[in-house]
Amino acid sequence: MTSIQTSPSLRFRRGLAACALLALVPLAACQSNSPATDLSRIDTAQGSAENIASLSAVIQRTPNEPEAYNMRGSAYGRAGRYADALKDFDKAIALNPRSHNAYANRALIYRYMGQNDKALADYNQAIALNSSYDTAYIGRAEIYRLSGRSSEALADLERAIQLDTTDPRAYYRRGLLYQASGQHQYAIEDFATAISLAPEAPYGYNGRGLSYLAQGDEENAFSDFNTAIRLDGNIAESWANQALVYEKRGDKAKAAKSYSRALQLDPDYGPARDGLARTRV
Repeated sequence: MTSIQTSPSLRFRRGLAACALLALVPLAACQSNSPATDLSRIDTAQGSAENIASLSAVIQRTPNEPEAYNMRGSAYGRAGRYADALKDFDKAIALNPRSHNAYANRALIYRYMGQNDKALADYNQAIALNSSYDTAYIGRAEIYRLSGRSSEALADLERAIQLDTTDPRAYYRRGLLYQASGQHQYAIEDFATAISLAPEAPYGYNGRGLSYLAQGDEENAFSDFNTAIRLDGNIAESWANQALVYEKRGDKAKAAKSYSRALQLDPDYGPARDGLARTRV
């Protein structure tokens, strides 16, 4: 696979590749990045009050076990209790300063809190402790990607892939980088791999659909967007992407309906608002 060609004009919007992929109609949407996305590899039940209580009981019995704090910190993170998560990861690191996964977990919480400098430092430390830790490369790459440091992001993602990662985020995010630079065939291949690793997640379908659309393949794009909606009907970008296909086909009524649904889900989503203004009859 060839290296990505980047330029100073490469930019990211809402944590995604730039959306100027079509000449006639602006590309409606790309998938947003959220804690739910990054924590997809953590069991949903982990953030439950019951699970947190169970982990707290373990800590009461074994107060000097660093992995217990690391697990409860992950549960707090899944529940959105970031301050509590940080306290547990701090404790895990104090008990075991060589815990590379605790540093990576804390880095993720720092990123959610917008403290990217601290997140980057923790990812660097995790990698220094374990140079084969794919999760840390994937996490650091996302900080690089969202700050426009595309070459560094690509290098980290390729390192994770070389380590035979099974984390779909590595392929999905590399696909976004290829998509942003117009290398859509490479993007499609990476999104397809992400889908094979996480077939029930909608993000890979949305990403691949956008690159199909950029190549003029409306049928495959439409199929992917519809699959994304079927998997999770509460993502505004999926509906806006579907609307874009309707719009390109000249069906303004259906396009407006899908754009309206996207705005119901996210009233601040600009591509849906602009699309609805174009298609409202």
